[in-house]
Amino acid sequence: MTRTVLITGCSTGFGEATSRLFAARGWNVVATMRRPEASAALAALGDNVLVTRLDVQDPASIEAAVAAAIARFGRIDVLVNNAGFGLFGVFEAAPRDKIQEQFDVNVFGVMDVTRALLPHFRANRAGTIVNIGSGAGVFTLPMISLYCASKFALEGFSEALSYELASLGIAVKIVEPGGVTKTRFGDRSAAEAGHSADLPDYGPFLKGAMQVFAGLRASRADATSEEVAEVIYTAATDGTDQLRYVATEDIKPLVRARRETSEAEYMEFMRERMTPRG
Repeated sequence: MTRTVLITGCSTGFGEATSRLFAARGWNVVATMRRPEASAALAALGDNVLVTRLDVQDPASIEAAVAAAIARFGRIDVLVNNAGFGLFGVFEAAPRDKIQEQFDVNVFGVMDVTRALLPHFRANRAGTIVNIGSGAGVFTLPMISLYCASKFALEGFSEALSYELASLGIAVKIVEPGGVTKTRFGDRSAAEAGHSADLPDYGPFLKGAMQVFAGLRASRADATSEEVAEVIYTAATDGTDQLRYVATEDIKPLVRARRETSEAEYMEFMRERMTPRG
């Protein structure tokens, strides 16, 4: 029987690349997004691809997408929670409604889509949930405190959920990418920074923080969305109980520092590299 994957946030980036990869490997693919009319290219991949609307902030659209997927393909075997975005800027300048949106998309949206699939997975006594986290869910960086908070929440939710669902034959995985080229994630994050109020007291910090980010960009070798899609595919299909998959090379030194050193060593390591000096 051909297996089926439902993926959120498929208009660009990881979601689009993952949809193409699963389809190329013979899966039925339910590629969901807020505006499906903008993704004719995915719909043209073949009869094994269903492009349909799913806005993680709209519960009715979630239920409709799940129903459409089951009606078309009979069952869903894998859920990839990919939809997300990042707020950029100092915390004090972030309006409360934007903070709410950050969590509505990156945390509550994941929970709502997952909840919608769990009865189906329970009935089948099988299923795999792949949540797309981030290096920013393992370590933190200046200027993205709210994005980090949402991804730390996703890490905790995913790990705890994995314990709850294991006895039902349902696996939970977390894929943790870092810097990636050819995705509009950075464009939306940069646009969100425009909501920041003008707070002159942060001027020296902002100047230094920009230097930190410039240094990070200069020192890393970005992966591509296609490379991250390969890791997502592995997580969905390897049949192991591995929970976390670090998806790009650029964040591995920071992940190792967080997970393999003492708290004091880690904080010294991060403050030396991440504290703005401007």
